[in-house]
Amino acid sequence: MKIESIKTHAASIPFEVARVTAHEPMRAASVIIVEVRTDEGVVGYGQIHGAPQADICAWVARLGEIAHGMDALAHLEIWDKLFSLTCPRPGGIAGGDGLPPPLPRPARPHITAAIAGIDIALWDIKGKAAGLPVYRLLGGIKRPVMAYATGGYYRDDGKDDRMAQEVASFVANGYRAVKIKVGAQGITADVERVRRARAAIGDEALLLLDCTAAYGLDDAIAFARAVEPLRAFWLEEPLHWYLQPADFARLAAATPIPLAHCERDLHRFTVRDFITQGRVQYVQFDSTRHGGFTESLRIAVLAEQFGARISPHQVPELHAHLCAAYPGVSFAVESNGVPDPLWSGMYTKRADIRGGHVHLNDAPGFGVEFDWQFIARHRS
Repeated sequence: MKIESIKTHAASIPFEVARVTAHEPMRAASVIIVEVRTDEGVVGYGQIHGAPQADICAWVARLGEIAHGMDALAHLEIWDKLFSLTCPRPGGIAGGDGLPPPLPRPARPHITAAIAGIDIALWDIKGKAAGLPVYRLLGGIKRPVMAYATGGYYRDDGKDDRMAQEVASFVANGYRAVKIKVGAQGITADVERVRRARAAIGDEALLLLDCTAAYGLDDAIAFARAVEPLRAFWLEEPLHWYLQPADFARLAAATPIPLAHCERDLHRFTVRDFITQGRVQYVQFDSTRHGGFTESLRIAVLAEQFGARISPHQVPELHAHLCAAYPGVSFAVESNGVPDPLWSGMYTKRADIRGGHVHLNDAPGFGVEFDWQFIARHRS
């Protein structure tokens, strides 16, 4: 079964109200769907959640030319070949092996995102060719996968964000864990925000805190100690983007609250260091941002070996397959407590999310089908 073509479909819908973190406003829901067709008529679909979309789509097209004609079931060979283009190799500058010279270093986030979309599509093909859902390919069984609800964003229009009412509604809808944004207003205000969330969701629900890399080490320690009595379940991306595993280890030594991280990492090697040296306990690697499902599988095995747990970032209808296959190392998948307009309309079939769990279906591959008319209306 050979790869015949690879193409992209990019779509975007503006939010009525921007979803604001401590780092930036998110003003639209966006996705790049990667379509991989084979010479036997089997078609697989991957997803990329990254930006800028035009740059990533261009890299998918360029990498697609290299993957053309390769065995669509040989995902490791394809992954290794595409990823190897990010490094020098003998004769690479002259292109004597028929491949492009080493790809530009500044483009690595876009390149690994492009690899992700292609790789996820290949796993979809693999499942369809076998007539099995991906979780079954991995040896898993159909089981409900716990999801947590993300909400509690800030607003940048001066209006009340209604955070407490929102997270209370998540719990009322069956979620046992909710996540809010912190870090945008200073430690005192951040702590009060956590206090309001805890009061809204009660004592039993888990309260996850997403700092979006808002703190330096000293402020992170001060914030952690202040919210310990409020039983924060984790601190996600607690430290500034440039701080490294050694800094995470110092934070972990200063608070019993577990650390969550790695949704923005490009590959398993940095994730390895955050687990083994930075004492990160919850790994949030995102298949749709960098590296794809193949890299997520490697990270799940790594986490299991070192006593960490996986909690993949976003796209629960895909990531639940990984968690269903690795239940002993899985905490939960992330779900938007208030679904965005793109996610709500882009599928004609997908996993069902209800009662705080993702319920996978029996369809082969990732079990998703797209509403192509809807996607065409919102093409970006």
